[in-house]
Amino acid sequence: MDVWGSRRFRVRGAIALAAVAAVAIGMGSCAVRDRKTGAEAVVEDFTTAIDKRDYDGAAQLTSYPSGASATLKQVFAGLDPGKPDYHVTQYIGLDNTTGLFSMTGAWNFGENRNWKYDLQGTVRKLSVGWRISWDPTVVMPQLDSKHTVKLVSTEALPPPKVNDIVGAPLLTEQNINVIELDPAKTTDPVASTNALADAISPVAPLITGPSLMQQLSASKGKPITAVDLRDGDFAILQPRMANIPGVVMLQQPKLVAADRRVWSPLLDALTNVWKTNRDQHAGWGVQLFEPDGKFVTQLAGEQGPPGPDIAATMDQRLQRAAEDAVVSVGTAASIVAIQPSSGAVVAAAQNNYASQVGDNVAFTGTYPVGGLIELFKNVAAVTKKKAPQDVSVGDAADAASMLGVGIDFKIPGLEETTGRLPTGQNAAENVGRGNAADSLQASPWGMAIAAAAVANGQVPKPMITIGQPATTEADLAALPGDVTDRLRGMLHDGAGAPENVSLARYQGVQAYSATSGTNGWLIATMGDLAFAIHIDSPDAGDAPARMAARLLRSLASPDGA
Repeated sequence: MDVWGSRRFRVRGAIALAAVAAVAIGMGSCAVRDRKTGAEAVVEDFTTAIDKRDYDGAAQLTSYPSGASATLKQVFAGLDPGKPDYHVTQYIGLDNTTGLFSMTGAWNFGENRNWKYDLQGTVRKLSVGWRISWDPTVVMPQLDSKHTVKLVSTEALPPPKVNDIVGAPLLTEQNINVIELDPAKTTDPVASTNALADAISPVAPLITGPSLMQQLSASKGKPITAVDLRDGDFAILQPRMANIPGVVMLQQPKLVAADRRVWSPLLDALTNVWKTNRDQHAGWGVQLFEPDGKFVTQLAGEQGPPGPDIAATMDQRLQRAAEDAVVSVGTAASIVAIQPSSGAVVAAAQNNYASQVGDNVAFTGTYPVGGLIELFKNVAAVTKKKAPQDVSVGDAADAASMLGVGIDFKIPGLEETTGRLPTGQNAAENVGRGNAADSLQASPWGMAIAAAAVANGQVPKPMITIGQPATTEADLAALPGDVTDRLRGMLHDGAGAPENVSLARYQGVQAYSATSGTNGWLIATMGDLAFAIHIDSPDAGDAPARMAARLLRSLASPDGA
């Protein structure tokens, strides 16, 4: 199909117009008219109104104003934000009551997105004056009153892959079974929500009848999504759900983890990267649809090749170990791990308790650093030539920024906050006074960057996709040698502290931990690996070290989990 219109139609139309012109000349008719009056003026005014997107004005110049108005209104809405540009190319008057015309129609949908086609029509003199004989094909090829036209974004196939740091599949697009609950299709929503929660409990035990009812109450009568199921789970659970009133089962493509054991806030960020990749390589199309939304045909458009595959920095084996570690405690907990030499974020995990606080707590949740401020105090003491006890909160904040805490990084796809540094009066206070130090807050992400800076001797530019390091306006200068020595010495000594005894069996681990108030922290390095742990309301002072040991033990197991 010629997306610019049928070539055969144009040729035949041209021949027909030429033949009519010959007859008109033979009869002594004159094809040259005053373009400001009469039939030809109506055609000119029609194109002007279309170019102004004045569908009512254009419709009033036709033989069927209500039908033309409805069609033109839909065309302008469906092709928005496209810009129309119509021109009369020929007019032939047949007699005092009839004329023929040809036009070119063109639309611009942005840079290098243009559509141009030829049109023909008839104008007749009615009791109300000259009017264009209305037919939707007067404005667009193949259009009729039963179909709608839309400008759509098209996606290149196959979609890009998302692979992990060793090139193994991490995220793949799969058809997922979406299980919805439509309140309009059940007379007893409480019974339906309870029954659905029971049906899906083998794979989604945290979804309860009351939680689904809460969603329904907030949906204002609209269907809610209860759960997404892969084909294997759906095949088993479908009979349990089939007879529950209000349950609707749909299929739609979705980017999901290739290994169902992998779950992480990093996956959401990588999904954002994947979507951006597809958007950047998307094509466009002008398509016709049936009234029920069924695709009919494409009239115009262009689709280029798909974007490159995405090389993520996640190490799935380490990720599964991090997941095993965070679920070992009964309060909110997060882990972020970074490769110091490259800045690659190799793992990030948070348990369900943390996810109840926020979907991305590992990267955006900020907490008082508590006893970890000793690290920043010692950096300040070295750089400012002060005794640690004389360091102010502002001095410690400056030291924290040297390690990456408080710095704003821009990483494609990732929402992040490294920390919040105190300003004003609090910054001038001595860290030993009251709770002034609590105003210095960090995220697990920020402390992982700090741990990587200790191991690397400089804050690395973090990244979640290989070859796309973060950008920042901060000066990530190398740490002074005496600062690096002081920090590494503190982590070396910290690994031997009584609260970190559970790490003693793991060779090469350097760690520093602290618990105060409701926050438990640990940062650690081991070879080219640095990680940070945060636990909310730890059950004991050694809780962060026990979680770190669980991480390392899981990592050392045969399957990394």
